[in-house]
Amino acid sequence: MVIREIAPEEKEKYNRTVDHVIQSWEWGEFRKKTGVKVIRLGKFDKGKLSRGFQLTIHNLPLTKFTVGYLPKGSMLDKQTLKALEEIGRKENCIFIKLEPNIQKITNYQLPITNYQLTPSPNPLFTKYNFLIDLTKTEKELLMNMKAKTRYNVRLAQRRGVKVQEKEDKASFETYLKLYFETCKRQKYFGHDEKYHHLMWETLKPAGIAHLLIASYKKEPLAAWMLLKFKDTLYYPYGGSSTKLRNLMASNLICWEAIRLGKKLGCKTFDMWGSLGPHPDKSHPWYGWHWFKAGYGGRLVEYVGSYDLVVNPPMYKLFNFANQIRWKYLRVKASFCLSR
Repeated sequence: MVIREIAPEEKEKYNRTVDHVIQSWEWGEFRKKTGVKVIRLGKFDKGKLSRGFQLTIHNLPLTKFTVGYLPKGSMLDKQTLKALEEIGRKENCIFIKLEPNIQKITNYQLPITNYQLTPSPNPLFTKYNFLIDLTKTEKELLMNMKAKTRYNVRLAQRRGVKVQEKEDKASFETYLKLYFETCKRQKYFGHDEKYHHLMWETLKPAGIAHLLIASYKKEPLAAWMLLKFKDTLYYPYGGSSTKLRNLMASNLICWEAIRLGKKLGCKTFDMWGSLGPHPDKSHPWYGWHWFKAGYGGRLVEYVGSYDLVVNPPMYKLFNFANQIRWKYLRVKASFCLSR
């Protein structure tokens, strides 16, 4: 068994071995355009690629150090962790964050022995998620919804809300406007415009990125960016207007996203993240969780987020500085929203 970097001509073979859009070759090309280093590795058995994964390397401003990130990868064994640790030392990483795309029900245990592997104090992906089975009929999917959600979908249809798939520049700008309005309203730290432009410009031609716009009499009310990879459609980004909220445009756009997934031949609709099985109603994400729960998806739990610590002294300092940074950002966001 050998682990080595993937060559460009191995792109198709690589994509066949990964299971999440963030691990796709195309996502890696997009991330390169944002200025981060992308490293693709493959595990080869007798010369045949059996598993691939990619990580990004992020420079820490005003320092010589970096941080690695490997999201939504496959199972990690001791050989893979050793290879990652070697890369971490070569790239001067303080740590490499690992967030495997592995559900907890598999009873999979990370091989922590002999490695500085610790539960991450700062996970980027949520530990829980809703997955909707798109092999069901539309009638079955509607019946699986909560009654209120189903009512809101039909109400939006009756009142004339229309949802269309778009790909023109004006529609993309509409999406950005609604996305950033929502980020500001919900005090969410979203990616900047350049990030979204580069994502769209890279993933749309590859057939991965899709854009839905919900409108009422030409007034855009909601916009979602969806990503298709293999047999899964993902909902990572979206935004909505504060106007005409009684028309339930967000409920209808979600239903049309589900229908689009079926049209594209997908088997699963991945809602990207949620709270756990017994969410606190006072949690700032409760409304977001409740909205997603209404569509009747299966709530799944992943094994969680771990940090492969390469430089223990700097890791402690990094976490301390990061706590201060987030406190500052939250205060700043609250100040800006109150103006």
